[in-house]
Amino acid sequence: MIEVRNLTKRYGNHLAVDDLNFTIGKGKIYGFLGPNGAGKSTTMNIMTGYLAPSEGDVQIDGVSIVDMPEKAKARIGYLPEIPPLYTDMTVREYLGFAAELRKVPRRQIRERSDAVMTALSLHECADRLIRNLSKGFRQRVGLAQALVHDPETLILDEPMVGLDPKQIIEIREMIRDLGKTHTVILSSHILAEVSEICDTILILSGGKLRASGSPTELAMEQSREVVVTVTSPASEEKLLTALAPKLVNGKVRFSSGADGLVRAEITIGKEKIRENPELASDPRKFVSELLAQSSCPYYSVEVMRSSLEEIFLELTGEQEPDASPESGKERADESSL
Repeated sequence: MIEVRNLTKRYGNHLAVDDLNFTIGKGKIYGFLGPNGAGKSTTMNIMTGYLAPSEGDVQIDGVSIVDMPEKAKARIGYLPEIPPLYTDMTVREYLGFAAELRKVPRRQIRERSDAVMTALSLHECADRLIRNLSKGFRQRVGLAQALVHDPETLILDEPMVGLDPKQIIEIREMIRDLGKTHTVILSSHILAEVSEICDTILILSGGKLRASGSPTELAMEQSREVVVTVTSPASEEKLLTALAPKLVNGKVRFSSGADGLVRAEITIGKEKIRENPELASDPRKFVSELLAQSSCPYYSVEVMRSSLEEIFLELTGEQEPDASPESGKERADESSL
């Protein structure tokens, strides 16, 4: 278990981390989410002993990273945003070197190197120079050096930055597999990466912890926007009748398009999301089933934006992207379910 207590880091007059407090339990994947400059990397560097805090402490299984750094570091594997690779070494040579630095007993170095190369599918390039490897394989070598001493906790700073889509999928699957046997903490400013693989998300902004919880728990704290497209104005009453029993007090705004279709923009309040938790992750299935049960014809059901994105934008103060102009004439009438 990792306990972060009153953690603060200053660089001159700049406050990078501001009195952080949180606890990391064992056996889960945690995600640090936040915009650039939120304090994610600074927090991770302190947790791994690469930086000293201005105030506060980090306890790794009860061992202080400030008072007993060597003992605490032995329990952690760390992959920085730029992997610490020696490109003139082969993969096997480098992992042997990393194992020595981590004080793996000499008789176990070969065994540990082979174990991590097997786990990360690196045997095919074991005797190749690191400089000749692709970006994706270099990232795997970076993961291997973080695992070579068999730590309980793995800390990854932006592990998928700069990778192509195929490599991102491969690294994502590796992290999922590692999460079965390790506590994994990873940082990213990309919401999709974190929400895809993490059990618990911690949202940082301005050096402060703004929110924490599972993706579903965070989503339940935000209203949802759903757009249902029906085939004619005559379907509006059927739509209201179909959705009213489950979405009472929601707001519906109708608008007509040049194609003759009618769009119904539905706001589902968070009190209704708490009553029906399935609305938190993706309300499309829930709404579609209600429409089908009432034989209400519809063209499509879509989510305007995920609620986790809404929370991220609200808590971090990020600017909302410009909306594309809607075609057709918007009608001014607004109805309540």
